[in-house]
Amino acid sequence: MDVVQLLGANVRHYRKLKGLSQERLALDAGMERSYVSDLERGTRNPSVRALGRLAEALGVEPQMLLGTPENGSSI
Repeated sequence: MDVVQLLGANVRHYRKLKGLSQERLALDAGMERSYVSDLERGTRNPSVRALGRLAEALGVEPQMLLGTPENGSSI
């Protein structure tokens, strides 16, 4: 899987685990909702700074948004 698509899948996964809408995540991360949507679809290539803001808003370490699931299941 492409790293940008993996990031998007992980953002969606953690966002849903936290029970957040795209709009709420975007607000918490200081982004537009459409940007979060594009990230989740793998059509945006975020900066490292944006990755950090997403991770903080989701309450996870930034590397968790770039890693593959440990249990081997797909997100």
